[in-house]
Amino acid sequence: MTDTLGWRTKFAVIAPSTNTSVQPEYDSMRPMGVTNHFCRIAIPDTKVADDDSFMVMLHNIRNATLDAVDVSMTMSPGCLIMGMSAETFWDGADGADRLHKKMLERTGGVPVVMGSTAVDAALKAYGGIKKIGILTPYMPVGDAQVQKFFEDLGYEVTQIKGLKSPSPMLIAHETPRTLKRAVEELSEGADAIVQCGTNLAFARVAGIAEFWLEKPVIAINTATYWHALRSMGINDKLENFGSLFLEH
Repeated sequence: MTDTLGWRTKFAVIAPSTNTSVQPEYDSMRPMGVTNHFCRIAIPDTKVADDDSFMVMLHNIRNATLDAVDVSMTMSPGCLIMGMSAETFWDGADGADRLHKKMLERTGGVPVVMGSTAVDAALKAYGGIKKIGILTPYMPVGDAQVQKFFEDLGYEVTQIKGLKSPSPMLIAHETPRTLKRAVEELSEGADAIVQCGTNLAFARVAGIAEFWLEKPVIAINTATYWHALRSMGINDKLENFGSLFLEH
């Protein structure tokens, strides 16, 4: 028998408990017949003021991730989406591959979609993108890992701007105006802009920014949900979230 509401597929989504952007952004992109089922990675809203405290936050996420995966799998999803960002970039392309294999082992082979590789898939869908500007909410230690991931894959990072958000929950408090100004700064010399950090509410900002920058602006939540849908054979077009959903 098929799930009554999720008759096309059911997505299990794991995201930090401090994250208030992934769920509403994913839900706003959800086609009929697809359902999103969130499980929280329980972490405290620790203060983040430097690289050391950023690593404390990251370790809190790592320590609770597998428990969230196990809970998520009890509803028999068609796919698991990792609605967190930094860990999926850690240790570059090789680290992302190791993490993906680890998650697949935990899900028993149920497909797993991660932000890092989803953004790469989005860039490849456009074709011809070699130079990227990157926006994150991270401290420098996180920015370095994001840059390494993309450079491992052959992209040139023209600029990277970390907003140094003061806690995992407060990432969602970065204003659309702050994000707009950051994108303008990063645009020069780049073929595309990439945003990382799933708690930045950037999906709609990215769609608007593409219009006036006349180049791809890729929000990680948009790319991840797009990649999950396309991986499940769901090719619906979607307005208001940029060219990725409309053209690819």
